[in-house]
Amino acid sequence: MDQEATQHRSRRLMVFVPLLLFLVLAALFLSQLLSGRDSAEIPSALIGQPAPKTNLAPLEGMALPGLDSRTFAGNVTLVNVWASWCAPCREEHPVLLQLSRDKRFAIAGMNYKDTPENAQRFLSGLGNPYSTVGVDGSGRAAIEWGVYGVPETFLVGKDGKIRFKHVGPLTEQAVATSLMPEIEKALDAR
Repeated sequence: MDQEATQHRSRRLMVFVPLLLFLVLAALFLSQLLSGRDSAEIPSALIGQPAPKTNLAPLEGMALPGLDSRTFAGNVTLVNVWASWCAPCREEHPVLLQLSRDKRFAIAGMNYKDTPENAQRFLSGLGNPYSTVGVDGSGRAAIEWGVYGVPETFLVGKDGKIRFKHVGPLTEQAVATSLMPEIEKALDAR
């Protein structure tokens, strides 16, 4: 009888263990949802670090220099990683064109794993916000920059260090609330 009672308790416990595990996981997921953190925001280990040494060839057919990180010194530069095959890159393009009107900083493009023909067609059709465009056909430079996917935008300060990173397409709201305040700080830095 004692052994039978123990088995009965074990079976009851086995019924409640999965339920208890489910409740713990549900509470964990709910706390993450309600935390207020932006799940799209991916921290970058490069913030505060010098921008990776980059020297990419220019995009053929465009009268622009390639992307050379040596030009960052003394300037505030946005480095935008994009591709013609990237739908979100098309979404953010009008925002980049608007940003390019502000001559206090430069916008450099890193064309990621694209064909020169498609990249040229993209910029010719939608407009060119970039002062330089470097071709990263292999994706190696993007890896060195810590790129997770396109589009991504980095803010490089006058000291050549990465000050801010935006993952995903830039929107007017993201520019107003996140990017422009960081640009203003970078412009004011000595």
